Parts: sequence; C-alpha cells; structure tokens
Amino acid sequence: MNFAFNEQQNAIRETVARFSADVLAPGYRKRDREGRIEREVIQQMGEMGLLGGELPEEFGGSGLDCVTAGIIIEEIAKGDFNVGYIPLLTSLNGQIIAQHAQPALASEWLSEITAGRRVACIALTEPHGGSDAASLRLKAERRGDVYVLNGEKTSISMADQADVAVVFGRTGTVEQRASGISAFLVPMNLPGITTTRFEDAGQRAIGRGSIFFDNVEVPASHRLGEEGKGFKQVMQGFDYSRALIGLQCLAVAQQSLDETWQWLTERQAFGQPLAAFQGLTHPLAEYQTYVQAARLQCFYALWLKDNKLPHNAEAAMNKWWGPKLAFDVVKQCLLAHGHTGYGEDLPLAQRLRDVLGLQIGDGTAQIMKNIIARESIPK
Repeated sequence: MNFAFNEQQNAIRETVARFSADVLAPGYRKRDREGRIEREVIQQMGEMGLLGGELPEEFGGSGLDCVTAGIIIEEIAKGDFNVGYIPLLTSLNGQIIAQHAQPALASEWLSEITAGRRVACIALTEPHGGSDAASLRLKAERRGDVYVLNGEKTSISMADQADVAVVFGRTGTVEQRASGISAFLVPMNLPGITTTRFEDAGQRAIGRGSIFFDNVEVPASHRLGEEGKGFKQVMQGFDYSRALIGLQCLAVAQQSLDETWQWLTERQAFGQPLAAFQGLTHPLAEYQTYVQAARLQCFYALWLKDNKLPHNAEAAMNKWWGPKLAFDVVKQCLLAHGHTGYGEDLPLAQRLRDVLGLQIGDGTAQIMKNIIARESIPK
C-alpha cells in the first residue's frame, strides 16, 4: 500500500501550485465580482495541459491517470475554487464525449476543449425536478437527419459561458424513465437556444442559469451513444466527477486551515499568540484530522477508477462529505479570524458562499447516502 505520489505527479503538483498562487489567487475576488472566468486563464490552463489530461492523446489529452487529474483540481481550487470547476467540467464532459461520440466529432470538440479554446457544460437538471433526474421532459424528436429539441434545462453551471453542452433529452416516453433518455452534443450557438443567469449567493464566476431550446435542430450525428442510453452514460460519469468535487472542496478547506494556523501564530491576545489558546486550536485540530481523512478517501476513489474497480459508493461518500466538511471548516476558520474574517478583505467569506452550492449541485447528501446504503446492504 503506497500513499505517496510519484515523481511525475509531484512535479505536476508543484507547477500547478505556482500557477494557482501567482495567477489564480490574486483574481479570485475579481472573478466573483465580474461573474466570469477569463478565457485567457482557461486557455492558459489548456496550454499547460491541465484540462482533460486523463483523456486519450488523440483527443487532446496527455494520457494521465485519474489520481493526477485529482491533484490538478486540488491545486487549482486552492487558488480559486471556481476556476477549479473548469477542469472538472472538462473531465466529466470529456469522458462522456470521448467514449460515446463518433470519433470525428469527439476529435473536433475535445481538441478545442482540452486546449482551453472552448468550454463545455452539462445540461441534465430541469425545473420540475432535480434529484429525480430520470423524470426529465425535454423532448428530443427524430426528424430525418436531425433531432429537434424543445424544453428547458435549469440550474446549469456555466450556462451562459459555455460553447457546447452535453444535453440529455427524452427520445422515448415518460413512462420509460431512464431507458427513454438520450444524450446529445449541442453547440450553444445553434438557432433557438437562449440562456438566462441566476443571482446566486456563491459561485458567481461560474454562474448558474437556464437554457431554453425552441425547435433546436441537432444533427443526428451529434447523438452520444445509442438512443435511450444517455442516462446510464451520465451516471457513470458522475462517479468520477464526485471524487473530483470532493477534492475541489477540500482544497479550499485545507487552504483555509493553513492560513488560519499561520494567523494564530501572528495574532496576539492577553500577551500571548492566539495559538496558545486551546479553545481556538482544538476545533482546528479536529477539522485538520477530518480533512486529511476525507482527502485520502477521494484519492482512494480515483485509484479505484484507475484500476477499473467499482467506486460507486466511494464516489458518493466523497460528494456528501467533502462539500459539507469544507463548509464547516471554512466557517470555523472565519470565526477564528474574528471580525477580520467576516470582511471581504480576506477570502473566507467568499469561500463559504462558494462551497455551499456543492451541497446541492451534482447530487444532494440525501441522494449520496441512498447510494451508499444501496451498495452496502447485502444483496
């Protein structure tokens, strides 16, 4: 059993850490205010090989393993939690496209996405239901060489910034539920597509909104995989992304802990550094333990995926525990900083707002616990 990263992984970690500290961290608050992630930053990540590195080389990847993809997202999120969502979206959508799109279509889009010249989003959730994703109603009707899409997707991250979307539509009947859902690769500049943007508490640089499809014609060649198999495709992809989400959130928690430990040594009260007061250090010591354990759990799930072993329950553990733990840790770090932590001069308040959203998006804690229970109960 080896808990160490190899030489290549450590070199990648050091490179990404410098980029994150020098380029991403200084712009964290600015991106929040402007509600966007600069395309220049995304392209720079592409040029550095930080987007979809685990994808096959013929599609613009570098043939990296999934553990290394986790390392990359972890280091990026330390500098800017929201920018960490770009490699996550690339990995989630990239694997779906690479595995299920026609080779020419996959090559066309993935070469652009991994280079950072195009951004992909995933459009699954609909207004009438979030957790019950198999009940979706967006209609995808086959008419000759095209599918005509009509309906709405909502709560879609990067809805108004993406160039292409992996869209899930109903090609069968509502009664068929999951078996009547197909997936499509849809360029966002097609006629009939409009978007809106929500006003959210956090993750403003990513943005969340609705996508409306009004008689949008998508070439049949843009269908991903077989008709009626789309739901299975996305569920398999989420097992991977949930481990990455865990690391994205825990990176923010660890960064906040590192800054707070340093703060406690520098700040004086009653003639002593704050680090002398166990009322402040013991809660942080507990959270340091939890973060370390949760982080290892995330990398274990990625190791399982790399070794083609089942990781459904482990991914669900990452998804419910990582975001909740990160929120609790950042809150405690903010309180440890006292009145200075409550202001916007420090990044703690923004981090608190940002990590909260992932207790909702990409699967709630209740759904994750259902998955863990289902996998744990003897068959």
